[in-house]
Amino acid sequence: MTTTRVTIEELRTLIAVVLETKPEEVTDNAHFAHELDIDSLLMLEISTRVESAFGVPEDAVAASGATTLAELHAFLTSQLTPETPNSPLIHPRPVSDPAVRLFLLHHAGGSHLLYRGWAEHFPEDWELCLLEAPGRGTLQALPLIDDCDQLVDYFHAAIAPLLDRPFGFFGHSMGALIAYQLTRRLLRQGEPLPTWLGVSAYGAPRGDADAGSSPHLMADDELRAWLRSGGGSPPQLLNSDDVWRKFAPAFRSDFKLVATWTPPPSPEPLPVPVTAFTGLHDNLIGEDRLVAWRRLTTDFRGLERYDGGHFYLMVHQQRIAAAIMAAIRSAAP
Repeated sequence: MTTTRVTIEELRTLIAVVLETKPEEVTDNAHFAHELDIDSLLMLEISTRVESAFGVPEDAVAASGATTLAELHAFLTSQLTPETPNSPLIHPRPVSDPAVRLFLLHHAGGSHLLYRGWAEHFPEDWELCLLEAPGRGTLQALPLIDDCDQLVDYFHAAIAPLLDRPFGFFGHSMGALIAYQLTRRLLRQGEPLPTWLGVSAYGAPRGDADAGSSPHLMADDELRAWLRSGGGSPPQLLNSDDVWRKFAPAFRSDFKLVATWTPPPSPEPLPVPVTAFTGLHDNLIGEDRLVAWRRLTTDFRGLERYDGGHFYLMVHQQRIAAAIMAAIRSAAP
């Protein structure tokens, strides 16, 4: 991780050069697309120049979800801080004194990019904290973790200093399992609990193992076909042998984590409100498994249904954000 410093004036000048305009035209809070008329090609040029100038990882600017100069500066400042070179936390829009923190956890084989663009749908005083598992993104050099308890340990160490104000967890698929286990860890250790827990596209844990739930043991062709049926994985990832070889280890590691986790035989219901989320056409998880979360909490807030399959959330960001905000606000003491 670089220790280069970046000032907002440097960024302003850089963007002005790309736009062939005066720096004062690039105001701090002018929306890139709506007010500065920056299209995708111009944004790519800006991203490339920023990444080259300040030594941040490739695609980091696009992944940040920043839509204004102020947001971009805040993101770069967070990335260029040398104290946390291996932090799994990504803050697309850092907030100095947030009213609420929302921790978002990604699916198996995925990354924080699942939540790209979500920050713009939440209040300015809410800080989104995207959790990235090792072995991908800026943590690509770190070894993959294929054990649930170990990944919970890793994330717990990262978020522990940030539990000083109301916070919530939302996890999709494998992320829901990790969010559930993080909540159980906090409860067991007497630490602050989330105001609310959102579990998406992941069935309530049962005492018995799920039959046929070991995709990490599938042959490559079988696994790629299985992933195609679930949707959510880019065709270029599954259709290119070279790209697949790069990403396959993360898929297999994460699927092993899910398949080898042993559910507690008689878990104590969480004293935390829980809402389940699903796509109406999810062919991997039935609604009965999602409704079964009611037995694992003292306050089940129901099942939120959206059009789509296992990755329904990719096209319903604004509606899901509204549901999360309403749930956290209604659950606040």
